[in-house]
Amino acid sequence: MEQWQGLLLYVLVFFAVFYLLIILPKHKQDKKHRQLMESLKPHDKVVTIGGICGEIKKVKEETIILKVLDNTELEVLKKAVAYKQE
Repeated sequence: MEQWQGLLLYVLVFFAVFYLLIILPKHKQDKKHRQLMESLKPHDKVVTIGGICGEIKKVKEETIILKVLDNTELEVLKKAVAYKQE
């Protein structure tokens, strides 16, 4: 009976470590990215996950219009925004 208790303890410790090292940080990162997407507004300067830098011209429900040059605008998904430039 003690072998099963020891095995159960190892399994529980494994899942606790897995949760703390993998799942919890991912949830925090997802929450931070959702807050970023909700805070996007015109005239914010952003960088996409593809490395495209630009200024937000218009915010739609799922996408943004990004002005990258004087006469060049791109429509990208909000999810593609990596971070805001300061």
